[in-house]
Amino acid sequence: MCGIVGIVGDRPVAERLVDALKRLEYRGYDSAGVATIRDGKLERRRAEGKLFNLETKLHAEPLAGDIGIAHTRWATHGAPTETNAHPHFTDGVAVVHNGIIENFSEIKDELIAAGASFSTQTDTEVVAQLLARYRRDGMEPRQAMQTMLQRVTGAYALAVLFHDLPDTIMAARSGPPLAVGYGKGEMFLGSDAIALAPFTNEITYLIDGDWAILDRKGVAIFDHDGNRVERPKQVSVAAAYMVDKGNHRHFMEKEIYQQPEVISHALGHYVDLIENRINTNALAIDFASVQSLALSACGTAYLAGLVGKYWFERYARLPVEADVASEFRYRDIPLSKNAAALFISQSGETADTLASLRYCKDEGLKIGAVVNVRESTIARESDAVFPIMAGPEIGVASTKAFTCQLSVLAALAIGAGRARGTISQLEENRLVRHLAEMPRIMSKVLNTIQPKMESLARELSKCSDVLYLGRGTSFPLAMEGALKLKEISYIHAEGYAAGELKHGPIALIDENMPVIVIAPHDRFFEKTVSNMQEVAARGGRIIFITDEKGAAASKLETMSTIVLPNVDEIIAPMIFSLPIQLLAYHTAVFMGTDVDQPRNLAKSVTVE
Repeated sequence: MCGIVGIVGDRPVAERLVDALKRLEYRGYDSAGVATIRDGKLERRRAEGKLFNLETKLHAEPLAGDIGIAHTRWATHGAPTETNAHPHFTDGVAVVHNGIIENFSEIKDELIAAGASFSTQTDTEVVAQLLARYRRDGMEPRQAMQTMLQRVTGAYALAVLFHDLPDTIMAARSGPPLAVGYGKGEMFLGSDAIALAPFTNEITYLIDGDWAILDRKGVAIFDHDGNRVERPKQVSVAAAYMVDKGNHRHFMEKEIYQQPEVISHALGHYVDLIENRINTNALAIDFASVQSLALSACGTAYLAGLVGKYWFERYARLPVEADVASEFRYRDIPLSKNAAALFISQSGETADTLASLRYCKDEGLKIGAVVNVRESTIARESDAVFPIMAGPEIGVASTKAFTCQLSVLAALAIGAGRARGTISQLEENRLVRHLAEMPRIMSKVLNTIQPKMESLARELSKCSDVLYLGRGTSFPLAMEGALKLKEISYIHAEGYAAGELKHGPIALIDENMPVIVIAPHDRFFEKTVSNMQEVAARGGRIIFITDEKGAAASKLETMSTIVLPNVDEIIAPMIFSLPIQLLAYHTAVFMGTDVDQPRNLAKSVTVE
């Protein structure tokens, strides 16, 4: 979600702080602010809306100071106004915060009873008020910080300035990520390594319960009880990535067209393309000894997991329990010690997914993480890490991370099948050859279907409701297509299993309702065509996404038919993802929405 940046510098920091915040825009936000210390006095600038508004304010009212903290806020408590924007000030204390202080109401009532006056609607203000109160009670900053941390509960990443400590930032983490960066005579703080990439590639990640004191000489890290601890320093790869759109209008468009390249990178890690085998060294879980698999994730990652469920059950004959993490964590599921658990997350910081992981870990399961960020909390707390190698994904609506997740899950399912003896070596060779062909086929599709998708999107942008249908692995794709469309175009869309059409959704179909049917010519094709007949009989406007065999076999009249190459079932979900991504993208462009940063959404959801 929101972003934090801090610099203990040797020169003015305001401009650098805002530049770092720009690298965190992909996380989602609705206001922003920056605070510095100059001559023992805290100063700040805040603004609603995009960072441009904050830059405009800073241009009119420059902010001096060699130390500062900055923040992009995604509203949880209180409207996205300048008053509620961070940093919050109280009596010489400045605070920025990601997360939710769960006991803020209790603390706020206590502080008001003691005479405090609150100026915002946020939960974060109680942190600044507590610190100010402890300082008035005579505590030194370090003691005040530790006492405050023992008082608040919930999820938080915090950065704090004290006006009388002009070369120190204090920070704390319980849930949302926080990284410390090392410079020459400078120190940095950020929500992730991407924010710090222009300054340093030497990073230390705080773990839950840590808090830290940064000054120009370095960092001191303490656990929740105040004991000095050491955390490993590592070289981050984030600095290698340039966050720009290139020749594309939006990051989402760029990331759609990056998919053949990044999937090639992912497959190179998991597949021996000479022997047409899965690299057994990349499996990291002994699937032969696993009796069942628990799979959990949120949003698009969950839908990737649903496709993976079909693959693990078909190729590895492995029973799979798949849940959205926000439900999984509260179900009190009885889990066998012979089970393994896979958790899928682009950021590796998703709060519900992380909580589900910890539940399974407490139950003694072997934990695997399918993540894009190897340094993330989910990766660090897992027994086995399966990187998807998509590179930074800036658009909030996931595209390349989704297909990379699918590619990795496909490789894992094939490897699991081979390890369990449920597929032969010849079948493994055949499936891997199809995986190897996928980047070439994706490039061909992307180079040929855009004009048609753009034309179709113009028509779709006039609609208020859309249905997506699919069977087998195309059912999760139908849900993903609907999710993409509503995320960025704000058109109401729903994805259904095609066989469920007659159990409710068919009541919605009339001559104004577009129905997008995803149907490669696979073992489910004839059944899906029967469902299309039901739509056609009621005047529904069918958009048919199929392959060459499917187009030849179907005689139905459609609003539009998008024809893709004939491909094997193992790679069909990745290939058929492309038209649904492009359709959502171009529809949003025609509607003039903020494609990369759609309203109310955040890239990394680090609170419940």
